Amino acid sequence: MEEKLSVQNSLGAIRIADEVVEIIAGIAASKVEGVASMSSGFVGDIASMLTRSKNMAKGVKVEVGEHEAAVDINITVEYGASIPDVALRVQQAVKEGIESMTGLKVIETNIHVQGVQFSAPAEVKPKEDENRIK
Repeated sequence: MEEKLSVQNSLGAIRIADEVVEIIAGIAASKVEGVASMSSGFVGDIASMLTRSKNMAKGVKVEVGEHEAAVDINITVEYGASIPDVALRVQQAVKEGIESMTGLKVIETNIHVQGVQFSAPAEVKPKEDENRIK
């Protein structure tokens, strides 16, 4: 676990692991309306399906310096949602979440839209006339 953010004060040291920043970003992004899911790419998605683990940092990569962070987030957007609007709201939510919880300054939040999720098709019931034997 890499710990780059470290603050020393009169009481001791405070260290925040990069993974913590990734989890904060992942939670903030997943709460935005229009985000269907977080995507870690094809290989990562298959691995998470096989392990059935709930990884809140899925699809998030951060680079943390001493006082600032850069974030890359991969998302899948719900069909019908405005992709630019969803991406902008994700950027704002992630920046606000990281800055308020860690004190880091987020210098950039890059959103990578990996796909669009369509809702499951409604079950089609055959008409009674189609069920009759002719």
